[in-house]
Amino acid sequence: MAVPDPEPDSEPPEGAVPRYLRVAAALRDDLARLALAPGGRLPSERSLAQRYHVNRQTVRSALQLLREERLVVTDRRGTFAAGGPADRGGPPPAQAPPPSAARPVFPGGPRAAEALVRASLGWEPPPTALAPRLHLAPGEPTLVHRHRVLAPQGQQLQRAVSWFSRPALDEIPQLARYRRARYCVHQPDLRLLYHWMHQAGIRATHRESVRVPPGAAGTAAGATARLNVHRVVSDQHGHVLEVTDIDFSAQEAAWTYEYSL
Repeated sequence: MAVPDPEPDSEPPEGAVPRYLRVAAALRDDLARLALAPGGRLPSERSLAQRYHVNRQTVRSALQLLREERLVVTDRRGTFAAGGPADRGGPPPAQAPPPSAARPVFPGGPRAAEALVRASLGWEPPPTALAPRLHLAPGEPTLVHRHRVLAPQGQQLQRAVSWFSRPALDEIPQLARYRRARYCVHQPDLRLLYHWMHQAGIRATHRESVRVPPGAAGTAAGATARLNVHRVVSDQHGHVLEVTDIDFSAQEAAWTYEYSL
């Protein structure tokens, strides 16, 4: 007996992540953990719809997003994890690194992406001094990403705030889609931001300044020292795309974050 499709999805309540983004994030995690090996075939649209309790159009939207990110490929036989015979014409490799090992991970590197994270996306006016650099009028809101990394015991290890410019929203389709969601989005998945820039034909440059915050030199014995990182990412035309401020625990007294598009 044929199993009917789930009922069409209703609009998500204010503040909720759209269903297709949740499905895409779940599949992306499977790809990153190699639960879906390179070249492996994904379940059918109907199976995925039943697994995630959504309709097939939601599944199609999620798969289209993963195709845009070049994480999966689709042909007449079905949809496959990228890196296998479906898109290379050869046998899948014995081992392949997850996306976080092969690409820079926004905003704080692969260690932050694998830890306990609390993140949100919203629309806010940037600080007045920052608005001109983001090509915004004073008081004009833009996309802001807030990201916290927590230790298993709950203490905060890293905090990042990223402001995106008007050119970033114009040039990067995966960011532009959030223009349609002016409410707050919880737990957004922007790990592939710099990969999206590459897909958009952007030759990005980034500049980072690392400093010890005031008072850190006199940190009391047993307290955790901290470092601040100020990152500015620009395109090949000199337009600022992203400004990120990161505050993190400096127990290892090191910060390494390098990428080239």
